[in-house]
Amino acid sequence: MAPIDPHSFTDSTHPLTTHVSLSLYLSFPTSTIHASALLTLSSPFSGTLSLDSRSLSLSSILDPQTLHPLPHSLSPTPDPIRGTEISVVLSGQSQILLIYSTSPAASALQWLSPPQTFSKTHPYVYTQCQAIHARSIFPCQDTPARRIRYDVVMNIPASLSAVMSARHVRRRLPLPEEATHLDSSLCWCAEDRVVEEFVMEQPIPPYLFAFAVGELGFREVGPRTRVYAESADVEVLDAAEVEFAGAEEMIRQGEKLFGEYDWERFDLLVLPPSFPYGGMENPRMVFLTPTVIKGDASGGQVVAHELAHSWTGNLITNVNNEHFWLNEGFTTYAERRIVEVVQGADIATLNMGIGWRGLKDEMERFKDNLECTKLKNNQQGVDPDDVYSQVPYEKGFQFVLRIERQVGRTAFDEFLKKYIATFKFKSIDTDTFLDFLKANIPGIEKEINLELWTEGVGIPEDAYEPVSTIYTKIISLAEEFKQGKMPSEDEVAEWKGQEWELYLENLPKSCEPSQVIALDKRYRLAESKDYEVKVSFLQVAISSKCREYHGEVEKTLKTVGRMKYLRPLFNALAQSGGTEEKQLAKQVFAEARETYHPIAQGVVESILSKYI
Repeated sequence: MAPIDPHSFTDSTHPLTTHVSLSLYLSFPTSTIHASALLTLSSPFSGTLSLDSRSLSLSSILDPQTLHPLPHSLSPTPDPIRGTEISVVLSGQSQILLIYSTSPAASALQWLSPPQTFSKTHPYVYTQCQAIHARSIFPCQDTPARRIRYDVVMNIPASLSAVMSARHVRRRLPLPEEATHLDSSLCWCAEDRVVEEFVMEQPIPPYLFAFAVGELGFREVGPRTRVYAESADVEVLDAAEVEFAGAEEMIRQGEKLFGEYDWERFDLLVLPPSFPYGGMENPRMVFLTPTVIKGDASGGQVVAHELAHSWTGNLITNVNNEHFWLNEGFTTYAERRIVEVVQGADIATLNMGIGWRGLKDEMERFKDNLECTKLKNNQQGVDPDDVYSQVPYEKGFQFVLRIERQVGRTAFDEFLKKYIATFKFKSIDTDTFLDFLKANIPGIEKEINLELWTEGVGIPEDAYEPVSTIYTKIISLAEEFKQGKMPSEDEVAEWKGQEWELYLENLPKSCEPSQVIALDKRYRLAESKDYEVKVSFLQVAISSKCREYHGEVEKTLKTVGRMKYLRPLFNALAQSGGTEEKQLAKQVFAEARETYHPIAQGVVESILSKYI
């Protein structure tokens, strides 16, 4: 066994999967998918091939040429992180056909009943495969070290429609022969069913496999962009059309910086509030939380980040999660370059300042687990969802920025284009990047301590705290709050969400309750429609023992499922030291748990088990 990823059973000596053909029958009443997966390998193979799976019910594994069963076994006990290993014995085959069903508790899938949707009349399902959850939808070599092309035949209720991180081929009636290998009790060709066909012709890591099925509508916002949401939610569709109107300009700026956009479409799907992330960079179809729609175009910064992934992350991918900074550090840098051009240098600097504050907070969070403060870190036996943090984003950004500051922006832009062109559609590790860096910028290792940046703990001394007039002013006002001075209405007259977020993030973790209440009475922060502001304020309120805000905390935790908000609020309640706060955390989670995505459920459970 020669593992290439601490989170996968994939063996580096085995041929890689190059193509997957999926037939999927979505059963909403049972929250399951009945499916077949045809895996094509890069070459014929004799021996035992290892595949990743999680909570799948495997019916059979066949040689697709003869339809004879292939000998196989499952690991007797699922690994708590990697899931179940499927071992298939091959004798010169280059294809494998697996017949299986997903579990209602599949970690990548969230099934929403009609009452959980906006229309209240139709169900909804969506995926979230990053970091290691594609294996709960189909058996695969679930590591970013392996890139696959795929096609999908998806059988769904005719009242719904589907979108995917792939090119839509057509919508049509089902054909009987498509269900040959599936359970005969399935009504594949029922009158109330249709098939949606998709194809992904470019090789992507499995974590970028994505789909959503529901009653969907869309608005055209550019020549390469539609924004989708539940068709009944006209308010969200209208707001998203305005919020993301600048998508095409962002794509054009990205192309100027990084080269041609290789994915043809850049469509956006605004998901229900339970979506656990701000955005997910699925190629051709970015997934977004509705909380990024703020009414002032600042949500476009999340879109800029997911767009930037089209080059750094989707074209060039980290070989495994121990090198996650290669995806996120470069993308955060690219996002801020796009924002700087489209929204201005002051906005980009505020963005950087919020990131700097977040990075310092992560250093405090991981003070007893310094391994997690490294860019290149050891994740053997570690669930990537448990250690997800801003470190690969913000420390990674700081490292990329440090290189730019050393060589100058013009030279760095040329380096970046060459880097993307060289490793396009490849998966690489930190050492590969550093070798390329040293070969193309001779002597860089004498100017920057590359080992300290990539393998050292904490924040290096040559990191860069952002400087601008507005940034300095906000930090100064936050310092004055410690002395009891509240910002005047004139001082905050021009502030939008980012300014308030930066201000609140730099307040003391615990303040005088009367001060907190007075600040909110003047500026209504707890009622803000910008969740970045609302949650930042509620964290301060919890830590300051302002229990009159517990109702707003409960309402927030029951309204959204984005982990950026769940993690700090549940952490604040669980670590507050107060019995009332701990009880509230347990009560809210018990009542809201089923509305959260399985990934978010696991994160909150780990917080509560650690502190309560």
